[in-house]
Amino acid sequence: MDRDQTINDNIGLVHACVKHFKGRGVEYDDLFQAGCLGLVKAVDNFDSERGVKFSTYAVPVILGEIRRLFRDGGAVKVGRSLKELAMRASRESSLFSEREGRMPTVSELAELLHVEPAEAAQALGASQLPLSLTASPEEGGGQIDVSVDCGDDKIAELLSLKQVVTELPPKDRSIIVFRYFKSRTQTQTAEALGMTQVQVSRREKVILNQLRAKLS
Repeated sequence: MDRDQTINDNIGLVHACVKHFKGRGVEYDDLFQAGCLGLVKAVDNFDSERGVKFSTYAVPVILGEIRRLFRDGGAVKVGRSLKELAMRASRESSLFSEREGRMPTVSELAELLHVEPAEAAQALGASQLPLSLTASPEEGGGQIDVSVDCGDDKIAELLSLKQVVTELPPKDRSIIVFRYFKSRTQTQTAEALGMTQVQVSRREKVILNQLRAKLS
């Protein structure tokens, strides 16, 4: 498993876990930085031979680091070097956004900063950078709300579903979002996407089979 690529590919897990703790008195950037530390630990300690999906293993580790933050008083100590890196990250991210019309991925930002992706991920948390994880709502983007009563296993299942949905082509992703995250009927989905109800029905069956295969 490529360490840097795995960190880059799974940074969305941190954001999704952090949303589980919003509104509990700790700033988002502190929660995110703690989650990034958890992600790096999960990547470094994950054993693929155990037959467990990475997201299933990583979520409890990420949540554990975030919960530790609350136990330690709700603040992450940011060293001078990380603060300086965070300022550089913010500047480079802004320049990249102006050039490319989007925020950089963790790997792209790491390359710009000449650091490892793990360091770039921590800098993101310290600099409060907005990171776009999905497409716009019109393209089926947005976040899945995770109930505060969910256990770690349930959260891992929901985040795994979120990941495979975001890997779908835009129109397929929109069908699933409308049908299962927004509770729209096939007719309403068809009207929103310029399709017929029959087309939505047929395509939905194909997509669901693909999702089941990826999650099995």
